[in-house]
Amino acid sequence: MPTPALVCCSHGTDSPEGRAVISLLARRAAELLGDAPLRETYVDVQQPQVDEVVAGLDGAGVIVPLLLSPGYHTQVDIGRAAASRDDVVATGTLGPHPALADVLGDRVREIGVRPGDHVVLAAAGSSRPESAERVREVRGALAERVTAPVTVGYAYGATPKVAGAVAEAREAGAERVIVASYVLAPGHFADLIASSGADVATEPVGTDPRVAAIITERYREGLTLLE
Repeated sequence: MPTPALVCCSHGTDSPEGRAVISLLARRAAELLGDAPLRETYVDVQQPQVDEVVAGLDGAGVIVPLLLSPGYHTQVDIGRAAASRDDVVATGTLGPHPALADVLGDRVREIGVRPGDHVVLAAAGSSRPESAERVREVRGALAERVTAPVTVGYAYGATPKVAGAVAEAREAGAERVIVASYVLAPGHFADLIASSGADVATEPVGTDPRVAAIITERYREGLTLLE
């Protein structure tokens, strides 16, 4: 049987830098897998959309959401596409995962944590409660990796907003606020996070090569669902 395709499904972005980061991430994952055909697709903004790509697969496929937390797009868009064929499955999102907490922790430590600092874990946000639950898990893991208080803020779709979390940290006495950017790539959400009023913000996590290994892990999990 031909090797099932790796279907990397991201949100989509108008940012050329963001598109480059996501495509590089998908290619890195495909290279690590070796023989899995790669298909890139999206749930918004960019083409081709996930329904179209899944319908056009020559054989089996594993949809790996290039999203950090579950939400509307995983349940509706990606879920619908996976349910349209018996030989296609969708995996869980990339996060939460210990490697993502490692990336975030490394980025914060590279800045140099000092007494009086406060870290805001800044996620894209979703109205779905399961998304916030997953972000809280990442917050807990990050708090184990840095020597500063860690709270959560969202760019969109949930509260508190990143700017509000930054302001609250300052009101509580923080001398410097570091935003740990928990988004995959440059784009709208990353811009909102960067303009939150923090003293410094880390890069989106998708620029770290370790994230590609998470994609391959999810793909292999998907293969077991096809058996």
